Amino acid sequence: MFDIGWSELLVIGIVALVVIGPKELPGVVRMMAQNLGKLRRMASDFQSQFTDAMREMELAELKKDAEKLLTDATSGTSLDEVKKVGDEIKKAVEEPLSIAEPKQADAADKPKSEQDRGV
Repeated sequence: MFDIGWSELLVIGIVALVVIGPKELPGVVRMMAQNLGKLRRMASDFQSQFTDAMREMELAELKKDAEKLLTDATSGTSLDEVKKVGDEIKKAVEEPLSIAEPKQADAADKPKSEQDRGV
């Protein structure tokens, strides 16, 4: 946060000892430490509230996306697309089989004498 080295802290301590005095210095240091602790707690509370708000925003976006998917699913648009892709895959798989079948049918149509000779 602040770039304060040991030499600067020593100068601040000496000035505080001279200005405040040795009797009141421990009370002032204690009060400053308490205030610093309160400040850190407030900062952590703010940070946690900020992260909670970000999580809620992300959840709201996810909820909106899920509702959109549900409305698409109930309207059938997304299912129709999946069905189209499935039909295309089935068609692509069946096409090579339909090409291979006539060769087998040709072998069955040949007389047995030609099949035995390997022609």
